[in-house]
Amino acid sequence: MRKHLKIIEINRATGGQRFANYLIDLLALFAVNFVISMASMFLYEMTSAYFFYFYNNGGMVWEFLSGYVISTVYYFIWEYFSNGRTLGKIVTGTRAVSIDGEDASTTQILYRSLCRLIPFNAFSFLGENGWHDTLSQTRVIDIKKYLADRQIKEEIEAIGTKEIA
Repeated sequence: MRKHLKIIEINRATGGQRFANYLIDLLALFAVNFVISMASMFLYEMTSAYFFYFYNNGGMVWEFLSGYVISTVYYFIWEYFSNGRTLGKIVTGTRAVSIDGEDASTTQILYRSLCRLIPFNAFSFLGENGWHDTLSQTRVIDIKKYLADRQIKEEIEAIGTKEIA
C-alpha cells in the first residue's frame, strides 16, 4: 500500500489545466492518426497490400479499435519516456506522479493508459480525480507549486540542523 502524501493532493493540477491537457493531447492524437493514415495510403499505393487499404477503409469498428490502440500507445510512450508527462502536460506545466510522491512506475503508467479506455473517462477529471488517476494511484500535479512547497518543507525540516561550511 502506498503512503498517500498530503503535499501531492494540495498541489493537484486545476480542472482548467486538466482540460487543456486533454485538448492538447487530443489534437496531438489527431495529428498522429493523420500521419498514420497518410502513410498507410502511400504504402497501399506502393505495395497494394490490403492491410494498408483496410486501415483507412475498415469501417467504424476498426476506427474505434485502432483509435484505442493508438491513444493507449501514445499516452504510455509519452508518460514513460517523459517522466509522467504528455505533450499537454509539458505545455501546462503539470506531471503525473505516484500518490507517494515518487515518479509513477511503469505499471502505474500502463494502468493510466489502459484506464483511459473506460467509457466517459475523459470527463471523470471534472470530479475530485480522474478514474485513470484513482485506479492507478497517481495524481497530476502542478510542478512549480509542488517544487516550491517541497522546498519550503525541506527548509523547515532543516531548521536546527548544523550547517557544514
